Amino acid sequence: MTRADQPRKIKQAFESTSLRIPLADIEPTRVIPESTRKSAKYAQIAASIREVGIIEPPAVVRVPGKVERYRLLDGHIRIDVLKARGDPDVVCLVATDDEAITYNKRISRMAIIQEHKMILKALEKGVSEERLARALNVNLSSIRNKRRLLDGICDEVAKLLQDRMVPINTFQELKKLRPMRQMEVAETMMAMNKFSWPYAQSLVAATPQHQLVSQQRKSIRGLSDDQLEHMEREATNIDREFRMIEQSYGVDHLDLVLAMGYLARLTESVRVVHHLARHHPELLAEFQRIVQFRDAA
Repeated sequence: MTRADQPRKIKQAFESTSLRIPLADIEPTRVIPESTRKSAKYAQIAASIREVGIIEPPAVVRVPGKVERYRLLDGHIRIDVLKARGDPDVVCLVATDDEAITYNKRISRMAIIQEHKMILKALEKGVSEERLARALNVNLSSIRNKRRLLDGICDEVAKLLQDRMVPINTFQELKKLRPMRQMEVAETMMAMNKFSWPYAQSLVAATPQHQLVSQQRKSIRGLSDDQLEHMEREATNIDREFRMIEQSYGVDHLDLVLAMGYLARLTESVRVVHHLARHHPELLAEFQRIVQFRDAA
């Protein structure tokens, strides 16, 4: 086996074990302003820590040249709350990269599916729904809705949307669809980078009746049955065209890049520019516009 054939080792983002670290040994990388301490978000985090403790450990990195000193990468509000409470220490994840900006690129903020998993994890540990509602400063119905978030959602869609900021009402719309149609709608939302509830409603409204979970006839306020059928036909045509474009996108994009590169080389030639300016000025203007667009992109 040559060196090129040998598998490459992937550097771990965190050390294999978490550490309980004294708060005095953790150096924040930013100051929490007083306005943040008075915000609803700060109060929610403080209530959560009071009721159920730290669910997501802060992330730190070892400070080079300083024994048992750590720089805080993520979790400044949590650390600030613990200090205000008088807690002596906290369990932390220890990152292997000493650049906070790199670490922040690796983590994803709390998407609703991640919040759903966090709630299930807390419930498994014996935390009641009522206590969670108090901790997160939300209604009990909100906790229950998020607990049941993925009921009726196929595993493929859940995996596809797990890191996306998707409104809870969008999942309610997806639950009206059969699994295959759920996948199609989720892929469409991903391609368009659009996950809003109204957009999901429009995709459900354009779904043929046989792809719905319920066999009851769809009823959309302000639309007649004929208009709904027309929407279904148009949606089918658009979906077919979208799939065709998706299949040829890679080749078309490569052709476009090569063509723009060729035009850029042409417009760099003084002789070519003089010839076009004299005999085909409209083509020269168009070529230059295309090259400028490429450079701007």
